[in-house]
Order: sequence, then C-alpha cells, then structure tokens
Amino acid sequence: MVVFLINMHGEPLMPCKPKKARLLLQEKKAKIVSRNPFGIQLLYETNSYTQEVNIGVDLGAKHVGIAITSEDKVLAKGKVELRQDVKVAIETRRTYRHSRRNRKTRYRKPRFQNRSRENGWLPPSIQSRVENTFFWIDKFYDLVPHPALTIEVGKFDVQKMIDPDIAGVAYQQGQTYGYHDVRYFVFARDNYTCQVCKQKGKILNTHHLLYRSHGGSNRADNLVTVCTDCHTHENHQSGKILGSG
Repeated sequence: MVVFLINMHGEPLMPCKPKKARLLLQEKKAKIVSRNPFGIQLLYETNSYTQEVNIGVDLGAKHVGIAITSEDKVLAKGKVELRQDVKVAIETRRTYRHSRRNRKTRYRKPRFQNRSRENGWLPPSIQSRVENTFFWIDKFYDLVPHPALTIEVGKFDVQKMIDPDIAGVAYQQGQTYGYHDVRYFVFARDNYTCQVCKQKGKILNTHHLLYRSHGGSNRADNLVTVCTDCHTHENHQSGKILGSG
C-alpha cells in the first residue's frame, strides 16, 4: 500500500511509501490531511513530477471495488461496503410516524397531495449506492494526479442465459410461477416424495445440492425434496448421501 501525497498548494503528487511518509511526519515536513484513505500534505516546496493514474471501479450491489494503477503498477486497491439498511430504516421511520398518529401525540401531518417525484428520481436504497460510489471516486480524484476513470458495469440477463428463447410475458412467469414460493414448487416437482428414501407422506424439507457456503443458489434447480428422517446431520457428513455439497 501507499500513502497519498499532495503539495503545499493542494495539488496531488504521486503517492509515496509509508516509510517515507512516516519520516516526513516525524520531521514536521508534512501534515495529515486524510485518514481514510491515508494522505499527507507537504509543508515545503517540491518538484511536481507526476504520471497518469487510472482509477478503476467495479460496481456491485453490496460492495464497490476500487483499484488505482499507474503504468504497470498497482498503487492501491480496496473494497467499499455499501449500506444495506436504507429500506429498513425508511420502513422503521414510517412505523414510528404511524404509531405517533394513532396515539394522537405531536407529529408531522401526513402528506398525500404533494408527493411528486422529480425527473431522475431513484429509490432511496439505489440513491444511497450512487452517492456513496461517487463520494469515493471524488475523494480519490482529489488525491491522485491526472486521474482517468474506468467504471466496469456488468449487465446480465440471467433468465435468457437459462432459456435463450425467453421473451415477453415469460419474464414474469419463471420456474415458480403459480406457486406460493420456491419450496412448494420443488415439492410439487418431486411429487411430494423424498428423493432419498422415495417415500411419501412425511414432513418434507428442501436440500441444497450445492451448499450455499460453496456458492450454491436458492434456485429450484439447486434444491431437492428430502424428508426430515433423511435430512439429518449424519447424512450431511462427507461421504454420506447428502454430503456431496
């Protein structure tokens, strides 16, 4: 890792090694201007030799990966964890307000006639991700010289990857269409029969063929019907009938 460096006029320079930054701070030739990421500012005039720096951003739903490179060297890399509690926080606020109204205590009056949305409106959870992502991009822009930004955006049509001929309303009618949830679909697909002992009339569970801890999903094609008599800790051990996940 490196320490970000700016000159005494606030202009970014090439990052330096932690050892050099530590010596500059000990000799009172620099001061700390940022702690996350860590950056210092020089307190004396110096040459401003710089190189082109690329900021690479890999977007995700829960994390954003950021890598800073110059020529063939990786100067810094890290992962930003995005907030996942925005929707829950808004629902909690709504519950508190509703409770205050029912108790006839002091509250903000409900607003129903003025709830217009501006152009470009995004749901609060998405807006939080966008603002958080650009917050970190702007922060690194201020710490590196001549930055060039590269953003990797992955778009996948998962349903079309499974069924290349899918079109139209079929996108709303997936594997579990018409069932309460994926478990009931799996039970019906397996004819309410345990796939281990091949018996009916027992209490049923769904078992992951490829365990979640190994990268398996909750899709129906990764689930199988198993009764409680067979869905035991012993059968999940390595070498047993359910231990292949």
